[in-house]
Amino acid sequence: MEFESVLFAFGLTLFAGLSTGIGSAMAFFAKRTNTRFLALSLGFSAGVMIYVSFVEIFMKAKETMVEAYGEAPGTWYTVLAFFGGVLFIALIDKFIPSAENPHELHSVEEMGKAPTKAKDKKLMRMGMFTALAIGIHNFPEGLATFTAALQDPNLGIAIAVAIAIHNIPEGIAVSVPIYYATGSKRKAFRLSFLSGLSEPVGALIGYLILIPFMTPLTFGIIFAGVAGIMVFISLDELLPSAREYGEHHLSIYGLFAGMAVMAVSLLLFL
Repeated sequence: MEFESVLFAFGLTLFAGLSTGIGSAMAFFAKRTNTRFLALSLGFSAGVMIYVSFVEIFMKAKETMVEAYGEAPGTWYTVLAFFGGVLFIALIDKFIPSAENPHELHSVEEMGKAPTKAKDKKLMRMGMFTALAIGIHNFPEGLATFTAALQDPNLGIAIAVAIAIHNIPEGIAVSVPIYYATGSKRKAFRLSFLSGLSEPVGALIGYLILIPFMTPLTFGIIFAGVAGIMVFISLDELLPSAREYGEHHLSIYGLFAGMAVMAVSLLLFL
């Protein structure tokens, strides 16, 4: 495996992870939440991730499995790995309390209501839990982006952009409670920005642990699992968040726009 392709995949993952900093900056510098933009962006991101998961990632996993193990066993392994990915990310969501879950919606307007004096240890602990929560969520996303980019750079770019868009409102969601906990904008920005580093960390650990053992079965399981993770994120987080911003139709328009852009980009590289 060429060093340049590994470096490119890692760079994409770093870009996707650190986009939480854009959300943090929006929370601190924007006067109000641009709900129309966020709803459209979240829908677009969901469209890209759902389309690419079913049309490209799942099918590549199935091709690899079928080639190695035959039609019926290969298809079974792919489907099981897909739902294994769904179960994996669902369990992560399940065991993170809603108060610290970075996917609980927050808005820029909340920053004006935050206390100016908040040094309580309990609140500080809550802020740290929030940063840890987003780190745990971003870990499998980093592995997803990195693995896809290694297999197909164009596919990796599409996934990195989709996950970067998804991380922007996540950055807002993390910054607000950390600001509540610490009363410091600087600390809230720093911790939420750093929490995005868990994506390249996920990529690095995945590379060091899994690449030496990359058989057709390992590759197929990872790719199908990544498809499951991305579909779950889209349906459980992106679209519901867009609806909570009160722009349901815009999120659906964004969804199909994301699918169309992803479809055209894949067709261009046939």
